[in-house]
Amino acid sequence: MRQRAPETYEERIAQLHELRAAAVHSAPEAEEKQHARGKYTARERVEKLLDEGSFQELDTFVRHRTYDFDMQKNRPWGDAVVTGVGTIEGRQVCVFSQDFTVFGGSLGEVMGEKMCKIMDLAAKIGCPIIGINDSGGARIQEGVVSLGAYGNVFLRNVRCSGVIPQISLVMGPCAGGAVYSPAITDFIFMVRETSHMFITGPDVIKTVTGEEVGFEELGGAMSHNTKSGVAHFASDDEDACLQDCRFLLSFLPSNNLQNAPRFPSEDDPQRMDEELDDVVPDNPNKPYDMRDAVRLIVDDGEFFEVHEHHAKNIICGFARLDGWSVGIVGNQPNQLAGVLDIAASAKAARFVRTCDAFNIPLITFCDVPGFLPGTAQEWGGIIRHGAKLLYAYAEATVPKITVITRKAYGGAYDVMASKHLDADFNFAWPTAEVAVMGPEGAVNIIYRRDIASSPTPDERRQKLMDDYKARFANPYTAAERGYIDDVIVPRETRPRLIGALHTLQSKRQAGPKRKHGNIPL
Repeated sequence: MRQRAPETYEERIAQLHELRAAAVHSAPEAEEKQHARGKYTARERVEKLLDEGSFQELDTFVRHRTYDFDMQKNRPWGDAVVTGVGTIEGRQVCVFSQDFTVFGGSLGEVMGEKMCKIMDLAAKIGCPIIGINDSGGARIQEGVVSLGAYGNVFLRNVRCSGVIPQISLVMGPCAGGAVYSPAITDFIFMVRETSHMFITGPDVIKTVTGEEVGFEELGGAMSHNTKSGVAHFASDDEDACLQDCRFLLSFLPSNNLQNAPRFPSEDDPQRMDEELDDVVPDNPNKPYDMRDAVRLIVDDGEFFEVHEHHAKNIICGFARLDGWSVGIVGNQPNQLAGVLDIAASAKAARFVRTCDAFNIPLITFCDVPGFLPGTAQEWGGIIRHGAKLLYAYAEATVPKITVITRKAYGGAYDVMASKHLDADFNFAWPTAEVAVMGPEGAVNIIYRRDIASSPTPDERRQKLMDDYKARFANPYTAAERGYIDDVIVPRETRPRLIGALHTLQSKRQAGPKRKHGNIPL
């Protein structure tokens, strides 16, 4: 028997409350299953991500309009995604959170419309969009319509790229075409053991290729943080993931026309830490951790590393100097001697372009012996991938400051934000060595015949190496040419960097008129 339509004002208000309650608690049993998996529900995630009481839900009463496969018998309010606006530390953000308790979070026409609508709003008001992904993929019952919905989302990801920060939190399955939306966004968070990303699942892989692989190994958080580099962060649980996302946003502006928020720091901008004088070992072949140098320089020693587990021979991340948000890039001498290879070049290039898109100054710490040699690198395209990093630095118009701590050899010297790529300030420590290559390699090439004809070749080689070191294994030859703006004592690095940032606050650099460059992808 059809229910009587409400007539009085009180009845209409009661109906509203009833429908809203039905939308919020549509499937209690499914919510319990979600909790049993160690996962929060879609709304719980939003509430934990945003400032308390700030969430304003939109499209609560949207429902799907599919009648195939008897879908009309199950039309939950809000469909399989929660969308709305709220604040993080008082700053406006837009958010969508896919609801696995409704049709397994599968994406259909109206769910796609909800996501597109909130993305359009974020673009219009110029605020970050945060997407929480927990979906079984395309809604099969809706066929090609669901694929069209994915395409509409992808288009908005591309149009918003470099305009507003886009952050993806993968907190459950994300498979098939669904992975391309996070892949376009600026940062991807994953949760160990509970989130997965892959184009094709283990069953399909086994059928097609015969390979046997589990979900975690194929597309788990650590697989994408270490091997593929698809994900930028791996969190131990959902609470940590949501908090890390909030922290990341503190380093980013709301859009590309603003600067990142500046937070007053009690760390003295003139602080000089004597420990910096001992960071670089006396032995030029001995490794050290570049993160030690970074933490001694930045505000309160706080360095938020991005892609921490991938391409460890280069470090990227955010920090603050005198309260300003800065992007840090540095070669890592304790991993592969800090050489640039395919993975490191692509990782750093992506980070440099992200910082440039959102007006975040770049601080580069250079200790690079060159590019990694070998057939695997050459055949894998190290020329093209290395050119990505070169391109990213040359293209960047944000303030660019470089500190050469030790080795700066060959083409890798050029690539690591050298003066020749239009860096604004280039400093060097007295331990810096700016040369085409290391002393031994250079001597073996230049003086090959001399050494071979010597009655004491080892002694002759050592003498020539000592002469080469005295002439080239220092920063002064480059400084004579103006390639190094100043040679500084390591302990002076923090105040010199902060002084340079103050100078560069008014930097304006317009590029040539063009549709866009053609980065060697």
